[in-house]
Amino acid sequence: MKKLMLFLGVVLFSLTQLMSQEENSTVKVLISTSVGDIKIMLYNGTPQHRDNFVKLVEEGFYDDLLFHRVIPSFMIQGGDPDSKDAKAKARLGNGGPDYTIPFEYDPEYFHKRGALAAARMPDDVNPSKSSSGSQFYIVQGKVYGDAELDQIELRMGVTFTKEQREVYKTVGGTPFLDRNYTVFGEVIEGMDVVDKIAAMDRDKFDRPEVDVKFTMSIIEE
Repeated sequence: MKKLMLFLGVVLFSLTQLMSQEENSTVKVLISTSVGDIKIMLYNGTPQHRDNFVKLVEEGFYDDLLFHRVIPSFMIQGGDPDSKDAKAKARLGNGGPDYTIPFEYDPEYFHKRGALAAARMPDDVNPSKSSSGSQFYIVQGKVYGDAELDQIELRMGVTFTKEQREVYKTVGGTPFLDRNYTVFGEVIEGMDVVDKIAAMDRDKFDRPEVDVKFTMSIIEE
């Protein structure tokens, strides 16, 4: 009975959180890939990332780019303009516009399964944690146990909220990325497509052996 009550509590929390975040979102985007569609919503709590993403989508910047880096139980990454018409086996991941976006941290947004976040250069060359102007990733993640979460907290010097721990223990995610990358949206439909892309055969650079192209458009409601 206690397990059932806990499960129901997690479901109710997740639904409440989703409703709250949907109310705080005015923009939804369709990512049409060669293996299916993914729908995402952008958070208003990270306005610089939201506005930049919308601008790039409306300009057609993302059209015909690739998900150039995919790692099972972790994430799928795209948004490198160099991936457009890229040759097979070419190493990708260094392209982008000639600007970055300041780190926007909101404790409400974390790396749960389906989170949309901005890629960036590592701390040694980017101590301010500024985001790439275009590259993003979608979290596939995995489910974590209490002991694993305890170790991550200790290593990172952070404390997850009770709600975050329950999500990481039931829905999954990548908790070790929290507070270091800007989370600015989430998948609302199409996680099966994310799973399909993450499971694809890949080369030594984690690029899918078969190109996964995508285009984006704003969902008009």
